[in-house]
Amino acid sequence: MAGNVQAPAPVGAAREQDRKARSSWQGGARVWEDAEQQAKKLRSSPDGELQRKLPKRKIVLLMAYSGKGYHGMQRNVGSSQFKTIEDDLVSALVRSGCIPENHGEDMRKMSFQRCARTDKGVSAAGQVVSLKVWLIDDILEKINSHLPPHIRILGLKRVTGGFNSKNKCDARTYFYMLPTFAFAHKDYDVQDESYRLSAETLLRVNRLLACYKGTHNFHNFTSQKGPREASARRYVLDMFCEEPFLRDGMEFAVIKVKGQSFMTHQIRKMVGLVVAIVKGYAPESVLERSWGEAKVDVPKAPGLGLVLERVHFEKYNQRFGNDGLHEPLDWSREEAGVTAFKEQHIYPTIISTERHERSMAQWLSTLPVHDFNATAHAAACPDAKVPSPQGDSD
Repeated sequence: MAGNVQAPAPVGAAREQDRKARSSWQGGARVWEDAEQQAKKLRSSPDGELQRKLPKRKIVLLMAYSGKGYHGMQRNVGSSQFKTIEDDLVSALVRSGCIPENHGEDMRKMSFQRCARTDKGVSAAGQVVSLKVWLIDDILEKINSHLPPHIRILGLKRVTGGFNSKNKCDARTYFYMLPTFAFAHKDYDVQDESYRLSAETLLRVNRLLACYKGTHNFHNFTSQKGPREASARRYVLDMFCEEPFLRDGMEFAVIKVKGQSFMTHQIRKMVGLVVAIVKGYAPESVLERSWGEAKVDVPKAPGLGLVLERVHFEKYNQRFGNDGLHEPLDWSREEAGVTAFKEQHIYPTIISTERHERSMAQWLSTLPVHDFNATAHAAACPDAKVPSPQGDSD
C-alpha cells in the first residue's frame, strides 16, 4: 500500500537523511526517496508517553463523501454548531496517529489545503486534499477506521514539498443529478415520478447548457462578486446533460460541467436558470443578459444533487508526473472504489432524499416568484463584494 514504510532507523540518521532530502529538490537527486523510507522512531518522554520523531511528508488524499447533514467541506475551527466534512477528517487524522493533536487545532501547521470548498449538502466522489503527515503503517486503513462510512479515503500519493491542491488544480468536474420532471413545462406536463424526458426536450436542454461554454462574467451566479470584478469571469470547458435513466421508478438525469474554477453557488445557479427557461418561466434571452452588468434574478437549484466528481492536475503531471521521482496524480487504480462509493452512498442519498423530502419539487414551486424579465442596474459601487476565501467553489 502507498502508505507503508519500512523498518525503523536511528533518529540522527533520519534527521540527516531528511536534511539531504530537502536539499536534493534543487539538484533533482533521489535522496528524498531514501528519506521517505524512514519509519517512525519512538522514545519515552518523562511522563512515560511515546513521542514520534519522524519528519512529515507532503501527500494528497483522494476523498469521497456524502454531504447530507454537513455544512460543507471547510472546517470552521472553534465552531461546533455547524459540522463539516473536515471536522470528521481532522479528528480521524489525529486519532489514527498521522498528525499531532495541535495540528488539528491549527490546520496551517500541516499545510492543509482542499481543491474545492463544497457547499452545505454537496457531496464529492473525487475531492483531493494536500497536507503533511507522518507516513505510518497501514495509513489508509487507520484513517478510515476513525471515519464514518459515508466519508472514505480512497487513495494516497506523495507529492512535491510545495504542492498545494487548490493552486495546482487546473480544472474541476462536477455533476448535478436531478429528477427529469424538473424539465417538465409548467403549463401542461406532469410534475411527478411518471414524467419521462423526451429526446426533443433533452436536445433543448443541451443547447442551453452549451451556451455556458467559454469565458463569461458570472457575477449574477454568486452573491460574492461585483459585475466589474475580474474574478467574476470564469472559464467553462464543457457542460451537457447525459441520457436519462430510471432509479426506483423515478427518472433522473445527470448534468456534467467542467471548468477551471467555480464561485460559490455558481453551478447551482447555472442549472437553476436553465431549468427555469425550459419550464417556461424565463425567456432564453435571460442567459446572455445575465452576463452583462445589470443585476438579474437567477434562481439557485438545491444543493442535494451537486457532486464534485473529479479534479484535474494536467500541468503538475506534465512537469512532475514523468520525472522518475513522482507519481502522476492519476486515480485510475482507485476508479472502482470511487464508482462503488457513488453507488453505495451518493446516488441512494440523492434518490431517497428527493423521494421523501421532495427538495427539487419544493424548489420548483418557488420559480413563479422570480421576475426574469426585470433587471436592476448595478449599485453605485458595483465592485463592492462580500469578503470570501479564494479558490471558491460550489
